[in-house]
Amino acid sequence: MRIGEVARQAGVSTRLVRYYEQQDLLAATRGSNGYREYDEDDVARVQHIASLVQSGIATKLVKELLELEDAAAEARPSCPRAVADMLATELVGIEERIACLSRSRDTIRDYLARTEHAAVLSEHAHDLGARSPVE
Repeated sequence: MRIGEVARQAGVSTRLVRYYEQQDLLAATRGSNGYREYDEDDVARVQHIASLVQSGIATKLVKELLELEDAAAEARPSCPRAVADMLATELVGIEERIACLSRSRDTIRDYLARTEHAAVLSEHAHDLGARSPVE
């Protein structure tokens, strides 16, 4: 498939797909006509990359993570010390963001539960992962 189709299926822009290629996060094959060619695995990879970037992980670290995932999939797990340090630092940041988001979620949930709009929590329970309105 061409770049426009992979972008559409992955839910990103073609410009972003090109950027991922420039950052060596994605490699397309080239047809005899010079056009980039992709397959379904590339769609999944673009979605995975986009998800990692949207979660706040820098593309430099995304590249390392993808290489580690590829190594693990090929049963050749290895991780240089510098990469382990980067990952550990990133993990601390992720844990801090999760804790902050959890506190914000709990504050919002508690606030809504105490107002005349408590029913809104029940109405949106399916959007909240079917959690109980007041935990």
